[in-house]
Amino acid sequence: MSAALVAVVLSLVSAVAYAAAAVAQERLAARRPGTGVLGMLGSGAWWWSVALNASAALLHVGALKYGPLTLVQPLGALTLVAAVPMGARLAGRRVGAAEWRGTALTLLGLGALLVTASGPAPDDVLSTPEALAVAGVTAVLIGALARPGARPGLRHASASGVASGVASALTQTVTVAATDRTGPLLSAQVIGVAVLVAAFAAGGLLLSQTAYRGGLGAPLAVVTLANPVAAAVIGVALLGERLRGGPAGVLLAVAGGALAAWGVLVLTRVPPGGPAASGTAASGTGPAGSRPVGPAAPPPAVTGPAPVTVPGSVTVPGPRPQESRPLGPGHLTPL
Repeated sequence: MSAALVAVVLSLVSAVAYAAAAVAQERLAARRPGTGVLGMLGSGAWWWSVALNASAALLHVGALKYGPLTLVQPLGALTLVAAVPMGARLAGRRVGAAEWRGTALTLLGLGALLVTASGPAPDDVLSTPEALAVAGVTAVLIGALARPGARPGLRHASASGVASGVASALTQTVTVAATDRTGPLLSAQVIGVAVLVAAFAAGGLLLSQTAYRGGLGAPLAVVTLANPVAAAVIGVALLGERLRGGPAGVLLAVAGGALAAWGVLVLTRVPPGGPAASGTAASGTGPAGSRPVGPAAPPPAVTGPAPVTVPGSVTVPGPRPQESRPLGPGHLTPL
C-alpha cells in the first residue's frame, strides 16, 4: 500500500471519528441542556466523545506523517459530510434538502480555501514570544465571542474553531521543533508550546459542546470554517506561508470563502431537529420525546349525575363531584 493511500485511509477514518464525536456531543447536550462543565465531566457519554476526538486527532497526525497537507487537510472537511446524515439517522429523520445543499456548499468552499492555502511540508516554527503573543490574542478573541448575547451557538462555534485552529498551528510548531535533530527533544520551547496546545484544544472541545446545544449542522460548519481560517492567518502572518497560484489563487480563496459562508447561512436557517421541526412545533405534535407547545389544558371537571327527587320523600343527592386539579405544563422527558 502506497504512502498516499495510507494517508487517504487515515484521513477518512479520522473524519468519521470527528463526526461521531460531534454527534455524540450534540445528543448529550440535547438530553442535558442545563448541565454545566462539572456535570459533563461526570458523564460517561461525554468522555466517550472525548475519546473519539482524541482518536481522530491521532489519526490525523498519522495521516500527516504519510501525506502532505494539500492531501490531508481537505479530507478533514469530510467531517461535515459524515456528521449531518449521521446525526439525522440517530434522530430518526431524513436529511433535508437544505442540509444537503448547505453541506455541499460549505465543503466546496472549504476545499477551495484549503487547496489555495496548502504548501510544502513545514520547516519553520513560532518562536516563544510569537507563541505567547498568539495565545494572548486568541484568548481575548475567544472571550469576546463567548460573552452572553444573541446567537450563542454560532459564536461559541466560532470560538471553538479559532481555538482548534490555533491549537493546530501550535501543534505544528511542537512537531517540527521536537523532530528537529539539531536541538533537544524536550526543550523549554517545546514544553511551553505543548502546554498552550493542551489548553486551546480543551477549550475548543468545551466550546463546541455548548455550541451544539442549538443543533449540529450550522455550528459544525462554523467550526470547520473557522479552524482553517485561524490556522491560515497564523501561517501567512508569522510562518511566511503564501496562497498558491498568485492572483488567481487569491481570487479562488475569496470565492471559496464566500461559497463556504453561503453554505453556513443555509445550514443556519435549518431549524434544530431538522426541516420537520417547524411543522411539528406549530401543531404541537411530533415523535415521542418531543415537547408540546404551551401548558397542558386542565381536564374538565366531573360533575356527576343530578340529584334524584322522589315525591313525598327527601331529596337524594347524587355522588359528590370530584375536584378538578389543574395540571402544570406537560412535558416528556427524553430518554
